[in-house]
Amino acid sequence: MSTDWKTDLRQRGYRLTPQRQLVLEAVDTLEHATPDDILSEVRRTASGVNISTVYRTLELLEELELVSHAHLGHGAPTYHLADRHHHIHLVCRDCADVIEADVSVVQEFTEKLRGAFGFETDMKHFAIFGRCADCTAKAAEKGTDAAGPAPAAGD
Repeated sequence: MSTDWKTDLRQRGYRLTPQRQLVLEAVDTLEHATPDDILSEVRRTASGVNISTVYRTLELLEELELVSHAHLGHGAPTYHLADRHHHIHLVCRDCADVIEADVSVVQEFTEKLRGAFGFETDMKHFAIFGRCADCTAKAAEKGTDAAGPAPAAGD
């Protein structure tokens, strides 16, 4: 997939409207962004755009395989350009940083799922939650374990 969005859309029978261009530019700039984040970025240029326009545009762009989403927590999905390499998301529960890891990291796991269950994985939507190296080091300094601080007595 190229970053020539006008050509990509035209080949699929669509136009690159100003709203579509603004949403694509926001997704490109922000990388892993929620629809609200994208709306805020779009409104820096076009204050009249509303959240329903962003959602409709993201839905269309995902159908056209120009953007992809992942669920990186309890909130709204986050979007990124689909032409970036396929990756899984490592999400730090402490600082909320998102680390992109190439899907080859989980190749053995996906092969086992395919062999044992005949299950074909869609790893671009996959997120693993844990603690990043920086937060793990900070937790070690404070004497907390990898699961976080120990519960207080009576919890």
